[in-house]
Amino acid sequence: MARESENGGVGSRDAKNALFDGLATVAKALASGRRAEILDLLTQGARSVEQVADAIDQSVANTSHHLQVLAGAGLVESQRDGQRVRYRLAGARVAELWAAMRDVAAQQVSEVERLASAYLGDRGDLEGIGRAELERRINSGEAVVLDVRPRLEYESGHIPGARSAPLSELDEALAALPRDIDVVAYCRGPYCVFADEAVRKLRAAGYDARRLEDGFPEWEREGRPVTRP
Repeated sequence: MARESENGGVGSRDAKNALFDGLATVAKALASGRRAEILDLLTQGARSVEQVADAIDQSVANTSHHLQVLAGAGLVESQRDGQRVRYRLAGARVAELWAAMRDVAAQQVSEVERLASAYLGDRGDLEGIGRAELERRINSGEAVVLDVRPRLEYESGHIPGARSAPLSELDEALAALPRDIDVVAYCRGPYCVFADEAVRKLRAAGYDARRLEDGFPEWEREGRPVTRP
């Protein structure tokens, strides 16, 4: 069996160790629930440190540290916007990496199902709709679509024709909704509760409402149309 040279240099064990340690930098950066949550948040669009801190309920100092770790691993990049620095994913491959990591954890780690159920609650009363079917209904005028994410995320990009209706403003949005057409709500992804809450509220008000099975990032990643500013 061929063995790597124990000495440094091309083909050596030391060089191979260093290479794989370098590759593991990305995994190390994601070895934190808060940093994983930051990546999930940034799939919705760029944010300032303060906006990220508010969304993940962390101090600005802790959030800045997490962002620096992610930046050091090449997962996020920053851009100055006036007096603020805004962070965004370093590319579409990073979003794909996060989605793959999330899906593998859901499939392979049995504890994740219990944790997801504890956070999301029972979704048995919530009828979902797939991306292809939603696009068909949009094109045929068979559905009104509500983006119930925070308005900042809607403004960064949304499903064409969707109306911005953050949960805090949903009561106002109800007054403008027709009652003779299906309403579909969507939010950040499979582990986002905004759409669940919106659908329950809509049904309580007498609307025929459903939730998109996942969220905006999955819609975009599949190559479906997106409206951007």
